[in-house]
Amino acid sequence: MLAGALLVWALVLRCFVVQPQLIVSDSMAPTLAVGDRLVVDKLSYRRHLPRAGDIVVFEPPPALARSGSLREYIAIKRVIALPGQEVQVRDGQVLVDGTPLREPYVAAPPAYAWGPASIPEGMLFVLGDNRNVSSDSHIWGLLPTQHVKGRAWLRFWPLARAGSVR
Repeated sequence: MLAGALLVWALVLRCFVVQPQLIVSDSMAPTLAVGDRLVVDKLSYRRHLPRAGDIVVFEPPPALARSGSLREYIAIKRVIALPGQEVQVRDGQVLVDGTPLREPYVAAPPAYAWGPASIPEGMLFVLGDNRNVSSDSHIWGLLPTQHVKGRAWLRFWPLARAGSVR
């Protein structure tokens, strides 16, 4: 009886509150490394939309799924621009509303140009922290907000790197 109740409780938590996530690519390096294990918060975005700087876990949008460039069902990237903002990548910098972002978390400055483009309602512009190897919005386009499943919240493995994910 106790085992059954624990199983039901674990399933409810997994479906509606948190989920574990394994990092399988280096697209978010140096922030997240291959083999890192995270806890994804599935409740935050029921109260508010993603914010700039959040690291989001999402189902691939149709353009990405069709391209075959995403092997796993769930992807993870950083939110760069929100609806109503203009984003551009040029000269190794990401600019939002004409202002260069301060990005101490990137592996290297982007070696490509993108935009400028205004982000429409219901969409996000997301990039990996490892800008030059990441399959992200600069390649496959904007991310529909309804594809976002949660926010990367806590790294629990490896223990030496355990802590909040920012």
